[in-house]
This record gives sequence, C-alpha cells and structure tokens, in this order.
Amino acid sequence: MTDATSRDGTRSGSTAQPVGGAKGPDELRRQIEQTRGELGDTVEELAGKADVKGRAKARVADLKDRAGAMTVHLRSSAGHTVRGGAGRADPPSRRARGAVRAGLGHPRAVLVAGAAAGVAVAASLARRHRHGPC
Repeated sequence: MTDATSRDGTRSGSTAQPVGGAKGPDELRRQIEQTRGELGDTVEELAGKADVKGRAKARVADLKDRAGAMTVHLRSSAGHTVRGGAGRADPPSRRARGAVRAGLGHPRAVLVAGAAAGVAVAASLARRHRHGPC
C-alpha cells in the first residue's frame, strides 16, 4: 500500500509524520514497536467491547456480589436492632431516622417492602369485607 506525499513532506492517510521522520533504522524499529503496542491495545479494547456475553457475565457477577453484600448488611443491621432493643430503648425519632437513611440507600428494597405491605393490607381488607369484623 502506498501513501501519497504532499508538498510539506507529510503522507496522506498517516498520522502526519514527515517522510523520513525516523533518524535511522534503530529509530524506525522503535517507532514500529510503539505502533505495534498501540495497535495491540486497540485490538484488545475492541475485542472486550465485542464480547457481549463476557461483559454480561461480569455484570451479573457484580450484581450478585452487591446483592450479597446488601443482604449481609441488612441482616446485621436487623440483628443489631433486635439486640439493641433488648438492653435499652432507642428514641422513636432515632429509629425513624435510621430507617429513612436505610431506605434512601436501598430504594428497591423499600419498594418491595412497600408492595408486600400493600398486598397484606389489601388481603386483610378483602377478608374483613367478606367475613365481617371478628
């Protein structure tokens, strides 16, 4: 493949390096090695982007790790609340602040808990409507 050379000594289609930019064979070899390294990095990057299945697996593994960490955190905070309530009483406002902070940090968990509570209330109201108050 040949490149056309313009009047200012640059090649069209190249990175605008002057013709004869290498100052001898050692410099040319160094430039070739540098270009090979850059090309190898680019190929690796493109291969990583093309590997959709691998990226999906990595994302699933990351989400599993995060879910496991959240489960451990919620279990430990629930255990702490149960143990803390037996020895001393926290003021209600302090407990409410803690619940709000936990909810802000885990909005999906709050959404699921809210939906479950809504289903429980609806089932209770439907039962009362059918059978009357007990």
